[in-house]
Amino acid sequence: MSAISLYAKPSANFAQKLEASKDLLISSAAQYTPITQASSLGAEDMVVSHLIAETGIAASIFVLDTRMLHDETLTLVSLLEARYNLKVDVYQPDAAAAEQFVAAHGKDAMYKSIELRKSCCDFRKMLPLARALAGQQAWITGLRREQSNARSEVHAVEVTVESGSQRAKINPLADWTNGDVWHFIATQNIPYNPLHDAFFPSIGCAPCTRAVTLGEDFRSGRWWWEQASAKECGLHVQAQGAQSTLEPATFESLSRLKITEIAA
Repeated sequence: MSAISLYAKPSANFAQKLEASKDLLISSAAQYTPITQASSLGAEDMVVSHLIAETGIAASIFVLDTRMLHDETLTLVSLLEARYNLKVDVYQPDAAAAEQFVAAHGKDAMYKSIELRKSCCDFRKMLPLARALAGQQAWITGLRREQSNARSEVHAVEVTVESGSQRAKINPLADWTNGDVWHFIATQNIPYNPLHDAFFPSIGCAPCTRAVTLGEDFRSGRWWWEQASAKECGLHVQAQGAQSTLEPATFESLSRLKITEIAA
């Protein structure tokens, strides 16, 4: 059974959600330059890349190749480039740092403790992410509120202010359901990871991802040996000591905007 046949069930107001997502991308690209998409090559991010191409906004796209991704995931880079006639920027971890980490802790370090797993995520994801976002005023993600409890408060626009400078995170699919995502993939014939057909709803590094059973949480296959509260790598976690406020309001609706100020 394919993911499309299993999940493609749009919301009653899907057409309105789609137009709102396009409008958000267009207005964000007009306000923030340069702007880029952080793509995990998952179903949501393939939809976002399609919307970027469809709206014609001037946004680059990058992928974090942790050097531990599934082959099926990496194949999507060339498919994405061919389908939309664009170049995907690929960022990898420092090779020396990876070798030192494996030499010190082993290839299975992520299973030994949360601290080691997060250290692995740090040099494989967080440091390359910092390089990818350098100089960018905004980045676009495929985050949805429905994905997990940790993401239930995702806003359409989230602005982080740090040391006097700011960067916006744009989440055009924030209120989409899983059914909306797969309906759009089906109707637009968007390429997607075949692992989704094998019950991998959320796909990360190969050692840290497993298939799930029907009824399990979307992200239950990620770091399945840890408690649910720990299941984030750091890319979409509010920094410790951060403060949230709703000022100043520069967008049409305060419900769509979140500003986070990182404490010095």
